[in-house]
Amino acid sequence: MAFEIKKATEACVEWIREFFEKNGPDCNAVVGISGGKDSSVVAALCVEALGKDRVIGVLMPCGVQADIDMSELLVKHLGIKSYVVNVEAAINGVKDAVTDLELSVQAKTNLPPRIRMATLYAVSQSVNGRVANTCNLSEDWVGYSTRYGDSVGDFSPMSFFTVTEVKAIGRELGLPDVLVDKVPIDGLCGKTDEENLGFSYEVLDKYIREGICEDEELRQKIDRLHERNLFKLEFMPCFKYEG
Repeated sequence: MAFEIKKATEACVEWIREFFEKNGPDCNAVVGISGGKDSSVVAALCVEALGKDRVIGVLMPCGVQADIDMSELLVKHLGIKSYVVNVEAAINGVKDAVTDLELSVQAKTNLPPRIRMATLYAVSQSVNGRVANTCNLSEDWVGYSTRYGDSVGDFSPMSFFTVTEVKAIGRELGLPDVLVDKVPIDGLCGKTDEENLGFSYEVLDKYIREGICEDEELRQKIDRLHERNLFKLEFMPCFKYEG
């Protein structure tokens, strides 16, 4: 079935309105702004749903961010209020405080998104806010998110849209092409998403939506990543005493 961009966009906007009517009629949407397509589209959806006066962007560079001008462009384009919180000292503070243990590469890689999420909630609880999750279906499908980092939030407008669909919605909302088409970089190790994954989002999205992947080796890799990372989307295992 063909993706109906206008219909999907309008339905998502209405869903956001309904969420806030039930979970805080006077609350603001708080969005971490990275300058990439995901945070840009989520912020634009929230503006469409709630109005620009109820959307707050949070820019969280770690030291000097080379592409922070993209975040600033989005904030200016949407006309939303924003805060800049440099998280470098907080990240280094945690690293420096761990003195009896050598942090693993994975721990160091995932620390920044977890610090950023803590920052988003600190801002949110100070401005009567609700934190937006900015993940999309493609990333979630292969576990391309950090548990208790960018994988969480209070509401998630794009969890069932692929990267291809997110871009289409961005264009429907009139976002600048430079934001919609910006090559996604994880912001953690300096590589692009597709370099880290080993395949393109175009290939992944086609497999998700149509079940088609001509490269058998890539298909198996996608399946392995999907199975291995499903735990990130599930509630933690809990013991329930039946005595």
